[in-house]
Amino acid sequence: MALTKADLVDSIHEKIGFSKKEAADMVELIFDTMKTSLTDGDKIKISGFGNFVVREKRSRTGRNPQTSQAIEISARRVLTFKPSQVLRAEVNDTLKGKAITDEMIRRRGGKDDDDGDDE
Repeated sequence: MALTKADLVDSIHEKIGFSKKEAADMVELIFDTMKTSLTDGDKIKISGFGNFVVREKRSRTGRNPQTSQAIEISARRVLTFKPSQVLRAEVNDTLKGKAITDEMIRRRGGKDDDDGDDE
């Protein structure tokens, strides 16, 4: 199950008591501010949560795995997120004493390896 923008609005409405319209406006304002900062190339650092950073990637030559034909991969900007130690510890603490199940892996999108890549 994914956390949606509507879920955030409902949570603010219930916990803080803002109207749903005020909560929706607040969520939109936060996301718009974050988008603007990231498109301007700024970093976003949220204490206790993590950092969002836009990285520039140079163009490079790739290879089609089916045909082995070389292709040019264009330069681009990529958004990365690095969780804070606090968030990482909290997420890992919820797994203490629990075996990682196939269901957990499926919810993660089927990825069962953690090779440390940022991409």
